[in-house]
Amino acid sequence: MSASQTFDGDHPPSRTLIDACVHCGFCLPSCPTYALWGEEMDSPRGRLYLMKAGLEGRAAMGPSFVQHFDACLGCMACVTACPSGVQYAPLIEATRGQIDRRFERSWSDRLFRSLIFALFPFPGRLRIALLPLAVVQYFARFMPDRDPERVPLRANQGEDVARPFQGRDPNGGAPQSTDFLRRLRAMLALAPKVTWRSLFRSLPERTPASGRRRTTVGLLTGCVQRVIFPHVNQATVNVLAAEGCDVVAPAAQGCCGALALHAGRLDDARAWARKTIETFDRAGIDQIVVNAAGCGSSMKEYGQLLADDPQWAAKARAFSARVRDVTELLASLGPPRAPRHPLALRVAYHDACHLAHAQGVRQPPRDLLRSIPGLELLPFAEQEICCGSAGIYNLVEPDAAQQLGDRKTGHIASVQPDVVATANPGCMLQIRAGAARQRQTWTVVHPIELLDAAIRGKGVQEL
Repeated sequence: MSASQTFDGDHPPSRTLIDACVHCGFCLPSCPTYALWGEEMDSPRGRLYLMKAGLEGRAAMGPSFVQHFDACLGCMACVTACPSGVQYAPLIEATRGQIDRRFERSWSDRLFRSLIFALFPFPGRLRIALLPLAVVQYFARFMPDRDPERVPLRANQGEDVARPFQGRDPNGGAPQSTDFLRRLRAMLALAPKVTWRSLFRSLPERTPASGRRRTTVGLLTGCVQRVIFPHVNQATVNVLAAEGCDVVAPAAQGCCGALALHAGRLDDARAWARKTIETFDRAGIDQIVVNAAGCGSSMKEYGQLLADDPQWAAKARAFSARVRDVTELLASLGPPRAPRHPLALRVAYHDACHLAHAQGVRQPPRDLLRSIPGLELLPFAEQEICCGSAGIYNLVEPDAAQQLGDRKTGHIASVQPDVVATANPGCMLQIRAGAARQRQTWTVVHPIELLDAAIRGKGVQEL
């Protein structure tokens, strides 16, 4: 592979893929950062121009160059909007891989990113890190006039959340936070509600189908999902079993590599991918089911991620072909087997970007929700725009992420839902944090939780 002064020869962004862009501008309205700042270089088209300039040696990999790619959420809304079929995902991942190897970040930036990747892909470490939060939230229940879901420190709650979007600063730099403590404060603002039971709750390794078995599936329990949202995994198992699936949740599974892939840590992503493939290949399953949009998107890319590895390329392609989002799998099974009890709820469904844009899965979640008697699905404005979660984006770029979160929360609040449903743990945390800032009281759940409640006849108050 060719190299330039900007990029080395190890998988630089593909000139062929870049040249597919005809600069029509259809991507501009769909891009969250262009919506925030109106800057060409913070649009997909502008970032493609920078990639091309880098390949040609016309743009150096300095702070300004890197900043435009750090500001990208990787939401893939531009892929949906593009009439030319530009494959933006491999381009941004390759560029971030180059940045990860070739750009020297500040010490605070390196420290914070190292903390994230030393913590989040490892459920055991994440449980230990969250134990103090569980203790604080437990005792907060005995404090007057406190909501335990907002303890500790829902950051910036006193600010005017109705403020208009801030553009770029007067010097032309995109809003970003490189200060370690500021980012740590943003992390605390996203703090979930956790208990000792939720932190150490686990699934059985095998759950049999109810009645005649339709298929056998392996469930990715995830890193954040299994620690912070174990009830989502349990609801997933309940629904799959009720619909005739044997569910296998291999105890040996680890991180799928999604966070590393989206951040440009490609060697780490490949290592996690190999381990995931190996674990599920041993499980004796027909398909792999995922209930986290970012994880599913990455696992469907394993064939591309490991394309240059002769030992793993064929295995990776075969594995990716078997990966399904849980809503996608349920839709493929045909008519529902388990009866649904009514749920009288007004529900706003938020499209997780890596489900709608990266995987192209939009209709199955909506169809499943509409299969619940009494449930009203509420459309709202800008459903195609990212909520600001985007993997680790709301941790490393908290200012832009909060603006997007407030924008999303405002649009959701305008339709006055009882419940917000979204199919990604990062989106759930981001929208809950936005709701807390705007004093909204609706519950944020995964769509599979609503389906589980309808099948089991659970009350709304149990969600």
